[in-house]
Amino acid sequence: QLQFVESGGGLVQPGGSLRLSCAASGITLNDYAIGWFRQAPGKEREGVSCISYTGSTVYADSVKGRFTISRDNAKNTVYLQMNSLKPEDTGVYYCASDWVPYPPKCTILRPYGRWGQGTQVTVSS
Repeated sequence: QLQFVESGGGLVQPGGSLRLSCAASGITLNDYAIGWFRQAPGKEREGVSCISYTGSTVYADSVKGRFTISRDNAKNTVYLQMNSLKPEDTGVYYCASDWVPYPPKCTILRPYGRWGQGTQVTVSS
């Protein structure tokens, strides 16, 4: 059974860091594009970052230079390292996998097909 478990969220002060983890079962993360999406209260879900089968990555303009997505194939886990956090980074963060295997590239401009339950990130002083 396919399952994603996100962890690593929490409350952090502006300028702080968090590392989110997305551990998967029932799917080999390396075979698919994996994305991180977030949803702030009262706003639509937006794409944050993704990593493709080939390891190519994409970042939203708002997080470029601050966030880094990576993958540990041995642990079947994808990470999102978030540095220099801002209050506008607050939201529920979801990892998701796309449907099509072995994509050379990924996109965060559309939602993916399979989702985790999310982890709350709150950036506040």
